[in-house]
Amino acid sequence: MTQGAGQGPVVRTATLRDFRVPPYAQVPVQSQPCSEEYVLAHPEDSVPQPVSRLPGESAPQPAPADRSDDPDRADATDQADDPDRGDDPGQADDPGRPAPAAEAADGGPGTAPDRTGDSVPQAPQAPRVHPGDAVPDDEPPEGYTPTQRDLPVVNRGDTVLVAAAPAQQPAPEGLGPLYVVGDVHGYLDELVAALAAQGLIDSEGHWSAGNTRLWFLGDFTDRGPDGIGVIDLVMRLSAEAAAAGGYCKALMGNHELLIIGARRFGDTPVNSGAGTATFQAAWLLNGGQKNDMDRLQDVHLQWMSRLDAVVEEDGHLLMHSDTTAYLDYGTTIEDVNDTVHEIINRNDADECWDLFRKFTKRFAFRDDNGPQAVRELLATYGGGRVVHGHSPIPYLLGEVGAEDADGEENSEPLVEGPHVYADGLAVAMDGGVTMAGRLLVAQLPLEA
Repeated sequence: MTQGAGQGPVVRTATLRDFRVPPYAQVPVQSQPCSEEYVLAHPEDSVPQPVSRLPGESAPQPAPADRSDDPDRADATDQADDPDRGDDPGQADDPGRPAPAAEAADGGPGTAPDRTGDSVPQAPQAPRVHPGDAVPDDEPPEGYTPTQRDLPVVNRGDTVLVAAAPAQQPAPEGLGPLYVVGDVHGYLDELVAALAAQGLIDSEGHWSAGNTRLWFLGDFTDRGPDGIGVIDLVMRLSAEAAAAGGYCKALMGNHELLIIGARRFGDTPVNSGAGTATFQAAWLLNGGQKNDMDRLQDVHLQWMSRLDAVVEEDGHLLMHSDTTAYLDYGTTIEDVNDTVHEIINRNDADECWDLFRKFTKRFAFRDDNGPQAVRELLATYGGGRVVHGHSPIPYLLGEVGAEDADGEENSEPLVEGPHVYADGLAVAMDGGVTMAGRLLVAQLPLEA
């Protein structure tokens, strides 16, 4: 985990929040003529999805943009991570549960799910020029495709939001306090500001937290303007923290698997279980940034390939995705991490695709059977609470595109801290920095 420092200065792009998927990403992805048209799934972890048509039937017309009040609209960019669609290969592991009208769809392609159970205070301004970055350009890079803001959401009404205040518990002997960071997705300025607000880095972006332990929960690239800058920062902080007696480590998210696959396999067809698919197409559909791919080096690929998938710290089971699919890869934490590393090292496109597909599953812990799904993971791998990223908290709270008391759309961040749910057994850390949320850094354990 304590790998080399970041690369030389690079030119950043400005943080832009409300792009639509560009036309080039809407081209059908198929290697031979067939009766299925491939359309965009939801920008959150989407992959090409087949839409069958009768002979002579015309292609469906996309619905008008900005229809956030219509959760059932049929244009493909709003088919968001619905784990309950029976024909969705990435559906949740509870096939018997009825599908809420406004739920988001699982973008993972492939065959039917293999398991049951899936379904800060205001931060200070970031330094004007962060180490490893120059001032932003006026224009975004070609192919910039962040997540849309008008997305269907889950509004269950029984969720509990808690402040990110740490409980007063001493750290294990010889170790400092434990912090976790949610999904970053290329938002380097927001990351620097959030780390500085917690006192983890100084005004020049260097580690200043001594023996503190810091874990990133994955998804460093895609959607935002500077994914490679984020990786460079985390790699450098890993070395600086180790020298100070602490550590800065990271877990593998589905977007790490995605960009690794896009670089290694490109347009090589993979067996998605739902027709022809490629890593390159999936990467573009999920906010892949040309600027990141152009700057991606072997050192970044090697670093990402060695990341663990799951760890246990102080009774917290840390993982990227809110899914029970980890159980498919081993009965111990060591088994899971070893298996994931072996799959990546074998360099088999189909195997890597299946791993990516399973890591895109989400919402395993949100419904009535959610607590039992968490308990299954904890009983297998240890710990007393799961801490994850991947599924943005605004989805879980039903607050994307929410309106204020005057009926005006609320543009202020709707996420104030981590989200505790599933009978208090799960903590969601993806604050939705790519939408109406924020990038979360929190100390564990949280107050109950």
